[in-house]
Amino acid sequence: MTSERRSGFQYNSCFNGLIDKLHNEGRYRIFAELEREVGKFPVVHLHDGEESREVVVWCSNDYLGMGHHEKVLGAMHDALDAYGAGSGGTRNIAGNHNAIVALEQELADLHDKEAALAFTSGYVANVTALSTLARILPNCVVFSDSENHASMIQGIRGSKAEKYVFEHNDLAHLERLLKEVDPERPKIIAYESVYSMSGDFGPVEAICDLAEKYNALSYIDETHGVGLYGHKGGGYAQELGLTDRIDILQGGLGKGFGVVGGFVTGSALLIDVIRSYGTGFIFTTSLPPVVAEGAVASIQHLKQSGAEREKHQANARELKAMLSAVGLP
Repeated sequence: MTSERRSGFQYNSCFNGLIDKLHNEGRYRIFAELEREVGKFPVVHLHDGEESREVVVWCSNDYLGMGHHEKVLGAMHDALDAYGAGSGGTRNIAGNHNAIVALEQELADLHDKEAALAFTSGYVANVTALSTLARILPNCVVFSDSENHASMIQGIRGSKAEKYVFEHNDLAHLERLLKEVDPERPKIIAYESVYSMSGDFGPVEAICDLAEKYNALSYIDETHGVGLYGHKGGGYAQELGLTDRIDILQGGLGKGFGVVGGFVTGSALLIDVIRSYGTGFIFTTSLPPVVAEGAVASIQHLKQSGAEREKHQANARELKAMLSAVGLP
């Protein structure tokens, strides 16, 4: 819209008001223009108009630098030459590329689950899985941690299922809410293993206990745990030896694994239900094979190598000690 309309609803005025509101509240976002360079992680070039300078990025979610790893890049170069750029369609029609099938098999093995389903992002994985399950389970009730990611909240809202939000990591509050619901109704407890904003860990074992006690499905978001925890990079639940007690495990490919995409894992039957009923999976072009091959290379490397995890955690401990030494929490 290049100009305001003469009559009727004034769209530009509405849009300007919304942007002005963000400015007035100090919440308007200006993106930093960054250029990553292979071999220089975590240093990037920051572009500001005609000028550019090198800066260290402290906020990247490519936690282990796998986006620059030679095995990942080599696999992606080979896949690009072999398969081309895109997948060629949705999974239902022409986009069920064998590279994606191999990725799902790798993810299922990573988490010791029967099956996995790959998505275009972790956000889409959460929205699709939660909205689908809470919608198709008759009279379902969802219990959601108050600090859950926006994608989980959106998925729960989209299902239109009844929901209860429990205080962050508050097991007593969660159990009070569970007690109030008819034991015959299907229930989902949705929470995270590692909360990205606070860095808190979820009480995974205790929530598994409650899920089993009240016959609820346990849904855990491991986006910020996969690659970084567990004896083969399967996440925080794997670190605790609890993966077998979790019904649905969601994760991302763009954090610890350094590529892009998302996934869910679980029983073959549960994954088949999401595959068959999840509109966010059915009606979209699938991941490019080049991305799937890069993710497989990253997962396979981190299954065998703990060096990246150990270095990352050592750096975190050192930084915490330095901050504590100068009185910063």
